[in-house]
Amino acid sequence: MYKRILLAADGSENSIRAAVEAAKIASLSGDSVVEILYVMDFSRATSEVLRSQNSETLEFERRKKLLPIEETFKQANVTSKITMLHGEPGPTIVDYANKQSCDLIIIGSRGLNKFQEMVLGSVSHKVAKRVNCPVLIVK
Repeated sequence: MYKRILLAADGSENSIRAAVEAAKIASLSGDSVVEILYVMDFSRATSEVLRSQNSETLEFERRKKLLPIEETFKQANVTSKITMLHGEPGPTIVDYANKQSCDLIIIGSRGLNKFQEMVLGSVSHKVAKRVNCPVLIVK
């Protein structure tokens, strides 16, 4: 079964739905660990830093986004941990997952329309194309 599950999360509704699926899968095996990976996008991180009072407040605001996700794992009695990284989300998730030898990546779909997806691409599709393990994209 999947021992090491990586959940790419940003606190959005889609990532909360992905967390629910991750908890279901992890609960099938008593020794699975879910690592919640939160990537702080450089383009958004600058505005967050300018709005925050200090580094503790900034860290608190970022962690607050993940509270519903952490609660999902606590309720399911699944071991989880949080890792926070800086970078462009797609490549950062791929690089981290490949170095950590994850068994499965679970990520929420952002729900772009067909035109946006064609022009911009989505983080979930970028991850699915480049990572060396199975990927579950949750809508």
